[in-house]
Amino acid sequence: MGEEERVGVGPEQAHGVSQHRRRRFDVRVVPHRRRSALRLRDWRMRTKLATVLVIPSVAFLVLAGVQTESLVSRASVLGDFAAQVGIGREITTLTHRLQMERDRTAGELPALRDAADEEASEERLAVLQPYRDAADQAAAELRAAAEPLAEADASWRDVYVVASQAYQQVGYIRNTMTTVVLSDDTIIGNYHRAIDALLNLLAQPTPGADRPELADAVLRYVQFARAKELSSRVRAELYAAARAGSYDSEDAAQLPDLRARQLTALGAFRIAATSAQVTRYDEMSLDPAFIAASRMEEQALSQGTSGSAVLDAEQWWTASEARHELLQGFEADVLSASARQADDASETQLRETLLVVGVIITVLLVAVLISVLIGRSLARSIRLLRSQALRIAQIELPEALARLRSVSGGVPPIDVSPAVVRSLDEIGELAEAFVAVHRSAVGVAVEQANMRRNVNAMFINLARRSQVLVERQLELLDDLEREEGDPEQLENLFKLDHLAARMRRNDESLLVLAGTESTRRWNRPIGLSAVLLAASAEIEQYQRVRHEAVADLHVVGHAVGELVHLLAELLENATAFSRPDTIVQVMARVEGSGAVIEIADQGLGMSPAALAEANAVLAAPPAADVAAVERMGLFVVSHLAARHGIEVRLHGGAGGLVARVRLPRPLLAEAPPPSLDPVPSPRGLPVATPRPVAVAPADPGPADLPVAGRRPTTVPRQAHPVPVRAEDVLAPAAAPASGGSGWWSREGPSSSVVPAVGAGAPAPPAVPVTAGTNERGLPMRVPMAQLSAVTQPARPEQQSTARDDPDPEAVGGMLSRLYSGVRRAESEETTEIPVPPLGAWSEGGRK
Repeated sequence: MGEEERVGVGPEQAHGVSQHRRRRFDVRVVPHRRRSALRLRDWRMRTKLATVLVIPSVAFLVLAGVQTESLVSRASVLGDFAAQVGIGREITTLTHRLQMERDRTAGELPALRDAADEEASEERLAVLQPYRDAADQAAAELRAAAEPLAEADASWRDVYVVASQAYQQVGYIRNTMTTVVLSDDTIIGNYHRAIDALLNLLAQPTPGADRPELADAVLRYVQFARAKELSSRVRAELYAAARAGSYDSEDAAQLPDLRARQLTALGAFRIAATSAQVTRYDEMSLDPAFIAASRMEEQALSQGTSGSAVLDAEQWWTASEARHELLQGFEADVLSASARQADDASETQLRETLLVVGVIITVLLVAVLISVLIGRSLARSIRLLRSQALRIAQIELPEALARLRSVSGGVPPIDVSPAVVRSLDEIGELAEAFVAVHRSAVGVAVEQANMRRNVNAMFINLARRSQVLVERQLELLDDLEREEGDPEQLENLFKLDHLAARMRRNDESLLVLAGTESTRRWNRPIGLSAVLLAASAEIEQYQRVRHEAVADLHVVGHAVGELVHLLAELLENATAFSRPDTIVQVMARVEGSGAVIEIADQGLGMSPAALAEANAVLAAPPAADVAAVERMGLFVVSHLAARHGIEVRLHGGAGGLVARVRLPRPLLAEAPPPSLDPVPSPRGLPVATPRPVAVAPADPGPADLPVAGRRPTTVPRQAHPVPVRAEDVLAPAAAPASGGSGWWSREGPSSSVVPAVGAGAPAPPAVPVTAGTNERGLPMRVPMAQLSAVTQPARPEQQSTARDDPDPEAVGGMLSRLYSGVRRAESEETTEIPVPPLGAWSEGGRK
């Protein structure tokens, strides 16, 4: 890893798709400024729609409320008016009975004064008692009828109170009539005040200025009631004179005045009354009883009060009582007509009010319903549009970008969901615009994915080509090392060989950067100690690596190459950023169901912020970009760890840094069983034993450290340790006891691997063994068919005493050329291979 990784330069935070998921799609989008409730444009759409709905509704309710209040008030007034007019029946009844009692009392007063004893007074009062009882009964009925109206109208209530008090005064007069000496005017005057108060109460109902016809109806029965009262007072005066036997001194002026006022009231009634009522009154005036009483009244008034002749008391009372009953019946009819008219007006007004209120409520409900439906439609469209926009911005587009970012092969098809709002209004057009923007963004992302794929293909091609060149360079170095005898030159060649091996690791890092897996694979488990030695062998300062304690574990073969690469990056980082005179400790132990590898150095360390940032990169592999190339080591470690589920964490130590690598249980395997057959390489090639490593240090110091934990071999005139490669370390670790190896090599097979072809050994078949042809017409190879004669161990009875061993140099050259051809084939991304006719290719691959 580079220096910029140690100083803690932060990688790009690649957020996963899971971070974009939310419980709901109505996630609040953070505004660029603070929302204010005083700014109309900052209101939420629901608030705006509610305001548009509420303000007109409130205004309509205010106007409708005013109109309704007016109608209700008018209906209430008319209702009270009808009730007050209706109670006129009780008022007129009480007035009529008080008039009867007053008129009779006016005639009995002289007899009461002339009574010699109490028995005579009681006899006179007994005559008045029926009239008093009738008046009290009528008063009780009036009180019962007036009780519901006591709180209706203040003015009517005040007049009613005055009438009640006047009637109570009449009751006081009744009780004191025989005990206290009172004048006739005082007694009759109380009756007059009570009747006048009742007539004022009768005239109290007021329908309002806008209903003159109802006012005329009240005026009709009030005028007639006043005319009837004046007629009753005339009767009382005449009856009192008849019982007294002579007229009083005041009768001369009072009777003509009462008669004139009576005629005036009748004239006012005839003006206010309807034609039917006038006709009805005229018909009533032709009644014999009415005519008889009228004639007697006219006769008494025409003779004047100067004469001594008076009317007969009983005859006058009988005639006048009959006429008074007729007037009372006519009064009841007029009052009933007015009450019906008031009730009709009140009911009409009530129906009109209810109708208007019903229309207002209906219109309001319809308006509110329509507004709610329209607002709900708008709100639903906006909510769906907002939900789709948030889903596109926070889920669909990040998922598409994540899929396109992590694609390794062809670009997968990305489906763009259609607009959720299908209306043809502006909101529907806006939804279509969002979908168009989403489609354009996905298109741009697809183009970028294709571009990244092309760049990755370029990386892979360049890395493969560089690998081929490095392998050829290593082959050439192998040839030079075999032919070189000078130890110093051989040491330089080994150093150059080791540099080429590190260049190969850089090429593999480029493949990781391009998202391609490593080509180095094992087909059987490898010991963890051998993996650590192989990783140490691929760094520059491998002499400083100390393996303190390594558990006896094995790693599955398919992950060995990339695990070696990951550990080599961590070891190189540990040695590069620590002093040359220090060591790097490597420990491996079993922890839980997996294993933990710790690499501790005594170097510069990292700041807490840089350490947290580096661990974040290791936990979440970033995307490949320029920053990743600058920090290729950290990038490679994070991606290799993510491929195999390995957890890599950096911890600050006492004097440096500790890298902790946690291997999961699936990467560990049981130890492979020993086998007599050589382990085939991933390409089906025979493998070779590692070449010896010569180390002969001249001076003590850090150079005396063992080569990746192995004991060095002495080479003449060699003063420095000789670097090794990973295949040199892993080959013996994977090889069985018979000398076979599980790793490939560029060198030719040794004599211990390639058996001699002697007289007893079966010779290879002259014609290649095939299993037919595939769908493209290519021959299908039978695995190990060609090598059965070579790899089959010779039995004791088949061994020949003399055999001709093949030339090792020739076999090594052939295998090197074969491996070079395999590498060139891997570097060429050919999807279709032209198949020539059978027999057109020779064994060497040329025509």
